[in-house]
Amino acid sequence: MSIELKNISYVYSPGTAYEIYALRDITLNIPDGQFIGVIGHTGSGKSTLIQHLNALLRPTSGTILYNGQNIWDEGYDRKALRSEVGLVFQYPEHQLFESDVLSDVCFGPMNQGLTREEAEVQARAALKQVGFPEDSLENSPFELSGGQKKRVAIAGVLAMNPKFLILDEPTAGLDPRGRDEILDQIALLHKERGITIMLVSHSMEDMANYAERLIVMNKGEVFFDDTPREVFRHYKELEPVGLAAPQITYIMHALHDRGLPVDTDVTTVEEAKESILKTLNTGKKSQKNKEQAETVPGRSKV
Repeated sequence: MSIELKNISYVYSPGTAYEIYALRDITLNIPDGQFIGVIGHTGSGKSTLIQHLNALLRPTSGTILYNGQNIWDEGYDRKALRSEVGLVFQYPEHQLFESDVLSDVCFGPMNQGLTREEAEVQARAALKQVGFPEDSLENSPFELSGGQKKRVAIAGVLAMNPKFLILDEPTAGLDPRGRDEILDQIALLHKERGITIMLVSHSMEDMANYAERLIVMNKGEVFFDDTPREVFRHYKELEPVGLAAPQITYIMHALHDRGLPVDTDVTTVEEAKESILKTLNTGKKSQKNKEQAETVPGRSKV
């Protein structure tokens, strides 16, 4: 399953004094099974971009293909598209409306034509996958914590068995523990179900830890599109557009500038740890070899 964007532009208030390009000539190919991160400062076009992927917004110009078919062709089943390309908004309360959690998650599958009993099977499985406690299924979704609301919103999309899951700032407003739990669950879903994930976030650390491909948006255009390691090599080019590399990247550059030959391309704490230990161990071995050479007969210092 793939999504292809060809020369997509989107204009707000076209033909008026308030006309502004939210997207400008975007061309992207999103193959099956990738974990993609999308970053960019406020107003860069991130949210506008992702709302094009399941036809919530229609491009002003350009073509969007899902499995080779134009999603804006006359007669195209966009309802079916939204079942396969699921979108979880930044504010989960926008997607919750039933009286209890289980009913809320059942809504999508039932809208696909399943019976209540069939929908419950998929809803319970989805709620389990996102780590929602089974003894809270009868609670009102509006009485939940922010983290629980996000889990329910994600489960509501997962219950429809999408092939493509888009998450807009799913960890916004959560504490570090809640953020890690949500992202770990998303990463596990990607691994177990093989679905394509597109994660929008402001956290460079999250992108370094989870994404295999990183799309950087700036002024409605694609600024970079590469692996996180390659993108963060350009950290000095990211800074003028309001972005940065993970903090560990700056730390490694500082160590390198002070004479420690560490790998400055690392993007995670674990990679930094391995690089530092490797550098220190290499230094110890070199020092030991030097000392041994100095004590060999005929080669000792005078």
